[in-house]
Amino acid sequence: MRLEPTPEIEAFRRKVRAFVAEHAPGGKTHSGVRSPDPALMPAIREWTAKLYAAGFLGIDWPAEYGGRPDAHPLEPFVVAEEIARARTWPPVGAASLASGALLDFGTDEQRARFLPRIRACEDVWCQLFSEPEAGSDLASLRTRARREGATDDDGAVFVVDGQKVWTTNGQHADMGYLLARTDGDAPRHRGITAFALDMRSPGVGIRPLREITGTTDFNEVFLDGVRIPASNVIGRVNDGWRVAMSSLGRERSGVAARGAELSAVLDDLVRLAEETPVGGRPALEDSATRQTIGELAARVQVNAAMISLAQSRMLHGTEGAGDALLGKIFFSELNHDLAEFGLRMQGTDGLLVEGDAEVVAGGWWQDAHLYSRAYTIAGGANEVLRTQVAERGLGLPR
Repeated sequence: MRLEPTPEIEAFRRKVRAFVAEHAPGGKTHSGVRSPDPALMPAIREWTAKLYAAGFLGIDWPAEYGGRPDAHPLEPFVVAEEIARARTWPPVGAASLASGALLDFGTDEQRARFLPRIRACEDVWCQLFSEPEAGSDLASLRTRARREGATDDDGAVFVVDGQKVWTTNGQHADMGYLLARTDGDAPRHRGITAFALDMRSPGVGIRPLREITGTTDFNEVFLDGVRIPASNVIGRVNDGWRVAMSSLGRERSGVAARGAELSAVLDDLVRLAEETPVGGRPALEDSATRQTIGELAARVQVNAAMISLAQSRMLHGTEGAGDALLGKIFFSELNHDLAEFGLRMQGTDGLLVEGDAEVVAGGWWQDAHLYSRAYTIAGGANEVLRTQVAERGLGLPR
C-alpha cells in the first residue's frame, strides 16, 4: 500500500478544491446524509450538473456517455473527499448506484434515455431497496412485481405492490432504482428483479419520516398497483440481486468522504475544547480531556489508514470479504464517539437543543450526536455486519 500521493493526483486535487470553492451551493448545517429542504433543491441540482459537466462525476463512465476512461482511478475518491472537506452538499440522490446498474446491465436504449438526464441532473434518483422487514437482510424483501403481457412489443408491464422504507431523497426523486420479487418460489437471492421506476407513476405514495433530529431525511414509499413497463427492467428478470450487488460495488468513492468528515469533526472538537471553560480554564488544559481527544485523534488516523488500505485493495482487485464491512463499523462507532464527547465537554449545556439562545454552534453537536446512531444501522446494522465479517471474512462457522 502506497500512501503518498502522486504529483498528478495532487494537481487534480487542487483543481477540484478550486472548483468546489467557486461553485458549491453553500455549507451543510447538519451532519450526516441529509435530505435538503425543497427550496435548496434547484441549487443542488445545478451543483450536481456542474460536477458532471466539469468531469468530476461519472469519471469512470465510457467516453460515449461523458466519462474519462483514461483518468487516474483515484480521482473519484479525491472528488468525494474534497466535497466532504468543504462541508458542502454532495451530489444529490442515488444516481451513482443507478448509473452503475445501467452501465453494467442496461440496454443501449436505457443508457441513451437515462444517462444524459443523470448527467444534467434532470432526474434525481432514489434507492428503493430496504423494506420494513428487509433492511440488513435485503434478500428477504417482500415487494412483489407480477408480469402482465408476454412481450415488450405487446405493452408488457410489471404490476408492483409493496412498501419501501428509509428512502433518502424519496420526496425529491424523479426516478427510483427498485428491487422487487418476481418469483416467489425461487431461492431468496434468485427471484428478485431490478427496475427503473418513474416516481410520478400512479400508485406511488411517499410519506416523509420525521426523525429524532426533527428533520425528514428518509421516507416510506408505498407501491399500490404501480405499473412499470417491461422495458424498464434493468438486466434480466430474476437477476436483480446480481445487478444490485454489482452497482453497490461500483459506488466506492464515498469511503474517502468519511475520512475527511471525521478529520473535520476532530478539528471542531479541539476548537471546542479550547473555547469551553472547565473550572475557569479551557477544557483542553485538563489532562483527562486531552487524553480522550488524543485517543479519538489516534482512531481518526486509524480510520484514514483503513480508507487508504481499502482504496489500494480496490484498485488492485485484492479486496477481502470483510474490508468494507469493517470500515463501516469502525467509522460509524468513531463518528458516534466524537459527537458524544463533544456533548460531554459542554456539561449541562449539552442538554440544550437547536433554537436555544445559548446552545453551542447552533446545536450542531446535539444534532450530530442524535444522527450518529443512524450510521450504525444504515448500510446494515453493525451487529449484523459483525456476523458477516465472522462468516465471510474469517470463515467462522454459522
